[in-house]
Amino acid sequence: MRLLLRQVVQRRPGGDRQRPEVRLLHAGSGADTGDTVNIGDVSYKLKIPKNPELVPQNYISDSLAQSVVQHLRWIMQKDLLGQDVFLIGPPGPLRRSIAMQYLCAVRAATEGRTLILEGLEKAERNVLPVLNNLLENREMQLEDGRFLMSAERYDKLLRDHTKKELDSWKIVRVSENFRVIALGLPVPRYSGNPLDPPLRSRFQARDIYYLPFKDQLKLLYSIGANVSAEKVSQLLSFATTLCSQESSTLGLPDFPLDSLAAAVQILRFELQDSGSSLLPKEIVKVEKMMENHVSQASVTIRIADKEVTIKGCGKTVIAKNFADTLGYNIEPIMLYQDMTARDLLQQRYTLPNGDTAWRSSPLVNAALEGKLVLLDGIHRVNAGTLAVLQRLIHDRELSLYDGSRLLREDRYMRLKEELQLSDEQLQKRSIFPIHPSFRVIALAEPPVIGSTAHQWLGPEFLTMFFFHYMKPLVKSEEIQVIKEKVPNVPQEALDKLLSFTHKLRETQDPTAQSLAASLSTRQLLRISRRLSQYPNENLHSAVTKACLSRFLPSLARSALEKNLADATIEINTDDNLEPELKDYKCEVTSGTLRIGAVSAPIYNAHEKMKVPDVLFYDNIQHVIVMEDMLKDFLLGEHLLLVGNQGVGKNKIVDRFLHLLNRPREYIQLHRDTTVQTLTLQPSVKDGLIVYEDSPLVKAVKLGHILVVDEADKAPTNVTCILKTLVENGEMILADGRRIVANSANVNGRENVVVIHPDFRMIVLANRPGFPFLGNDFFGTLGDIFSCHAVDNPKPHSELEMLRQYGPNVPEPILQKLVAAFGELRSLADQGIINYPYSTREVVNIVKHLQKFPTEGLSSVVRNVFDFDSYNNDMREILINTLHKYGIPIGAKPTSVQLAKE
Repeated sequence: MRLLLRQVVQRRPGGDRQRPEVRLLHAGSGADTGDTVNIGDVSYKLKIPKNPELVPQNYISDSLAQSVVQHLRWIMQKDLLGQDVFLIGPPGPLRRSIAMQYLCAVRAATEGRTLILEGLEKAERNVLPVLNNLLENREMQLEDGRFLMSAERYDKLLRDHTKKELDSWKIVRVSENFRVIALGLPVPRYSGNPLDPPLRSRFQARDIYYLPFKDQLKLLYSIGANVSAEKVSQLLSFATTLCSQESSTLGLPDFPLDSLAAAVQILRFELQDSGSSLLPKEIVKVEKMMENHVSQASVTIRIADKEVTIKGCGKTVIAKNFADTLGYNIEPIMLYQDMTARDLLQQRYTLPNGDTAWRSSPLVNAALEGKLVLLDGIHRVNAGTLAVLQRLIHDRELSLYDGSRLLREDRYMRLKEELQLSDEQLQKRSIFPIHPSFRVIALAEPPVIGSTAHQWLGPEFLTMFFFHYMKPLVKSEEIQVIKEKVPNVPQEALDKLLSFTHKLRETQDPTAQSLAASLSTRQLLRISRRLSQYPNENLHSAVTKACLSRFLPSLARSALEKNLADATIEINTDDNLEPELKDYKCEVTSGTLRIGAVSAPIYNAHEKMKVPDVLFYDNIQHVIVMEDMLKDFLLGEHLLLVGNQGVGKNKIVDRFLHLLNRPREYIQLHRDTTVQTLTLQPSVKDGLIVYEDSPLVKAVKLGHILVVDEADKAPTNVTCILKTLVENGEMILADGRRIVANSANVNGRENVVVIHPDFRMIVLANRPGFPFLGNDFFGTLGDIFSCHAVDNPKPHSELEMLRQYGPNVPEPILQKLVAAFGELRSLADQGIINYPYSTREVVNIVKHLQKFPTEGLSSVVRNVFDFDSYNNDMREILINTLHKYGIPIGAKPTSVQLAKE
């Protein structure tokens, strides 16, 4: 409530505002005597504002549309009656703009500020009733014990008591000039919460529909003076038709009429229709120009017959190239589903002395510094959260939680001139200018037509941005991109790979389309890099690895195999035979590590104690995984290991790092991991909480390997942060420092941590789907890591390993266990049982038998299977499977058959 009551607004403009029917006029000789504003036949006497810096500036245009003047006249009538108003209408900046124009012209009351409440339909129904009494009687009990009282009652009390007494009773006078202007969308028709009847009855409503055709047309003509009038009226006619009642049956979201002004400005660039040959063919040069001490980019585009095309291969790449071309600094912001408005604008943090304070978000800092903000994943965010950006995007204005205000630069300059204040004085009053170069580019996946969950592109969204659809690269373009990035990729393999991928992308079958999602341009580049480095690699295994086919549902896996066969991408015939152990060894000779056929130099580690050391028995399958990991490591990839529990993911990673002599930092994620805990570690020193670098920051600084365990358990916002780190080499830490990839970006900036060239991330996650309770980490972030599926060892390897754990356990018992567990795993793969029994469980049984050889096998296996003893169906399957391999367990009288004599 404090924040609500602290908001918004007032100030008068200069000059006459003339209209033929209803006029907005000033009479009087300056603010000292108190001017009068006339709108038509309604007049309002101005008062001198106590906080003139809070009065909206530069909102009234030279020629006000007649419809707007009518609205202003109505608001003034309500204001004179002391009533609160509710401006209702379709999404867009018009309602807010009318409220601001009114306040700009009229409201200059002493303390009586006007509170603008925007987006009432987004508030939970239990939030707004606290305002009912404030609206009705101008009274309200605050949580800090103060009581707001109407001016009338307060003044009555003042006759009998002193102000000191009233202050001691914590009674606060509400100004008689206090008003509320609420802005909202009609619900239903638009999504949101309908108005609570008691709240609704306290407002006076006014429908602010789009400007009438002639007003809109006049406005567009004035903006696009050098655009042909015919084109402008065609554009407006088309838009108005889409907004008409007749078109509402088409099922389209409202056409954003308010964006037409910007569309007309784009037409001033005289981009020709696509049929014409006068398309801009290339950007000739981009030069830096100094104008009024402000550096600007001058972009020259050649329109001629020569064609030079510049191709990107993704939304992020194009946005970054655009920024580089225009000399912008980028501020990447990863958006996630449960992001709140606080995450977007300002968050609380703790100072060293234990106090809390507000810290502005990267978005707010970018607005002040004039950066280009990349809002990545706008389709994921709750629409209510993004609504806080509407004012920033439409008006370049923002009110923050700590009371500070950000103003559009021209309004800030006008304020500075009017009040004769310096920048320092305005900053003391918490008023800051938004840099004129500040821009926002949002990145999103296309909405899914007909889906409720993925149809994020609604009428409110349409008013906020201009949209560009990034067509997926056609095959020839994708080949060109890959060949430029990876010149010596084998041609035949590349052709096969792309024919296969494009066939998957073009099909209508949803299963095939979900497979195609795993083969993005980024993933194809990764496969190509591997193929160019290791030409003997099998394409089949590269594709199945990229799609994590080992953990696909059976339907998707058979679709993948069928499409691979159609594209003549065959599996190596030798792959099915287990390679001989002698071929697969891990050896360290004179400072070089060799795993299988791949060699790498041993790392010279400074912090030896951070190099993991683990009990590990080599088995072929795990050595093959490590060989594969080493190939990716040499190509500079970050790795993602996916598998069921207990298959040895951690052991493989620790062994791998031990062999390479690489120091490790370790983080285990869980449901309560936050960005703060990911980047800072609190510890207590001398009774104070001190924050130290987390393992992530240490790994980045020192070039250690960051092992992120249980990645599928963390909330999406945390994993999105990891995505920004891997993809952009940028990340903002909870204490305001920033990690950057390129030391060239540092140039004297403070609080910057440069990523060490040896830094790598190895992420471990359980496979997607039941019975694992995590998020689908692979689905969200799979294509930015090189993925490795880790499986239980095959029977031969598993037996070899168990012999090393239990040298004294009889061979027949080991064989029984391997066979029984092998069958249980295949039942889990087929979906007959839920729990995927792993190597970890067998190893624990063998360790027990090794230590206590006198205990019977049937009692030791219960250490694993007692978990299932209350699930009758499962128990039945287990008992039958184990009996089949001669492991006696859970014998009941019903299952004992006496031998016949």
